[in-house]
Amino acid sequence: MGYDRDGYEKAGCWNRKVLRCINGTVAEQGMRRIRTNQELREPYNDLDIVVDIKQKRLGWFGHIVTMDQGRTVKKIFESKPEGSRRGRPRFR
Repeated sequence: MGYDRDGYEKAGCWNRKVLRCINGTVAEQGMRRIRTNQELREPYNDLDIVVDIKQKRLGWFGHIVTMDQGRTVKKIFESKPEGSRRGRPRFR
């Protein structure tokens, strides 16, 4: 299963956007400026939403692997799709 690198970059961008909204701006010499990425990371000890998402996926994968064979999620996980591709055709 391949994951879109662009999706992780978007999640990181969203994370910084939320942190900027929460923390606000900085006043320097009578002017306001937005916080840098480093200034946003410092109070949270480098908490990164992308790393957290990856850890949760791995945890869920480990949970599925140890499930009983009769569980629906396990059956779907181990199934092999048949037939042709459905949905919108790829853009060429």
